[in-house]
Amino acid sequence: MKKFLHILNRLSFGLRPGDIEQIQSMGIDAYIQSQLSPESIPESPQITRQLDQWRTLKLTPIQLLRQYKPRAKEQPSEEERQQARQKARQPLQQAIQARLLRAIASRRQLQEVMVDFWFNHFNVFAKKGEIQFWVGVYEQQAIRPYALGRFRELLAATVHHPAMLVYLDNWRNTAPNSPGAKGQFRGINENYARELMELHTLGVDGGYTQDDVIALAHILTGWGFDLDGNKGDSNGFYFDSNRHDYSDKVLLGQRIKGNGVAEVEQAIDSLASHSATARYITYKLAQYFVADEPPSGLVKGLAKEFLQTEGNIRAVLKTLFQSPEFLQANNYGRKFKTPYHYIISAVRATGTKEPNLTRISGMLNQLSMPLYNCSTPEGYKNTQEAWLSPDAMLRRVSLATTIAQGGLGDNKSVEASQLLNTLGDSISAQTKQEIENSPEKLRAALILGSPDLMYR
Repeated sequence: MKKFLHILNRLSFGLRPGDIEQIQSMGIDAYIQSQLSPESIPESPQITRQLDQWRTLKLTPIQLLRQYKPRAKEQPSEEERQQARQKARQPLQQAIQARLLRAIASRRQLQEVMVDFWFNHFNVFAKKGEIQFWVGVYEQQAIRPYALGRFRELLAATVHHPAMLVYLDNWRNTAPNSPGAKGQFRGINENYARELMELHTLGVDGGYTQDDVIALAHILTGWGFDLDGNKGDSNGFYFDSNRHDYSDKVLLGQRIKGNGVAEVEQAIDSLASHSATARYITYKLAQYFVADEPPSGLVKGLAKEFLQTEGNIRAVLKTLFQSPEFLQANNYGRKFKTPYHYIISAVRATGTKEPNLTRISGMLNQLSMPLYNCSTPEGYKNTQEAWLSPDAMLRRVSLATTIAQGGLGDNKSVEASQLLNTLGDSISAQTKQEIENSPEKLRAALILGSPDLMYR
């Protein structure tokens, strides 16, 4: 039973009613294989219907700006200003609701776990510039389709997306002596080049130098977007050849001929297939799924799989889930949940049919992990050190009480017996004893705020 619970807690956002029975019926291997192939799992009609209602998720970055960004207007009335502000908030609000709905209720749980993982890895900040309009479509276009695919394709999708180019300022990156070096496009901006190597691929100890950062920044000159929608692709990405440095460069010891767009594609190939990238990415995956300090032998084996399969994320995860380190009993229930993971798991455990997604978003704000609002490019941490503190625990316990009392929106108090039935042996004997010795009306809150619910 412990092994079943471990698999569910690591490959999903926590147990829902019926999950234990499902994995027992399927068997562990079949469950893992199905989660690794989310396209084989039919999504619930309820989720599909709700997602269809959020039209902003179907629009391109250019369409979102045209339809939702407030337009300058001479002497607008206060009512017009208020309406414009409310409309401008819709893309971000719908993105948050869609993410929460999928995390809570989707049957494709591993895909949702990996969307969370990769969004943090390729983080953008919703409060910077136009990203407030684009964050949902960035996840929809650049993260979600590649979450279990090949790392090279995932990397390329983020490199091309306007949200990333705005967030890390590459849209201004211009060769100083190029014809387009004027106005706000006046020089080299190394910001994206540095983060592309330090955070997205090689890692801080990946062996690159400042010369490599400069070379990559020059390779990325002119790499931006066209908000008018007249020059770029359907998403607004646009390579401005007038701002590009066409000289030859040397990146990581490899000569790259100055020939425009192909330079970036060659750089992406080099970064995505580098041994340092394999080590860095697989270390983060092992840290997320196994332990805050993952075994070096596991990381080495996963890095080998990454290189042999040309960055096949699904193959790397399959190897990880079959590894002795992942299945080691002393790792069960030892990963401390982030606020996001904790809140989603608490909601899932209640089995609430139609939770109030706006309230859940507010709970994440209270726990200092607002969705899409991490301002730093490394994204939110997933280790215990980042999130375990007395104040944070008090807030979690307070929210556990709110949820238990019907605070998810249906005003129905959560039944302790239902929670115990859903969570099974993931609740320790000590916690069960505490619950039995407590008044009935406090029992659900005690379960949701227990140490057992803080770890996965």
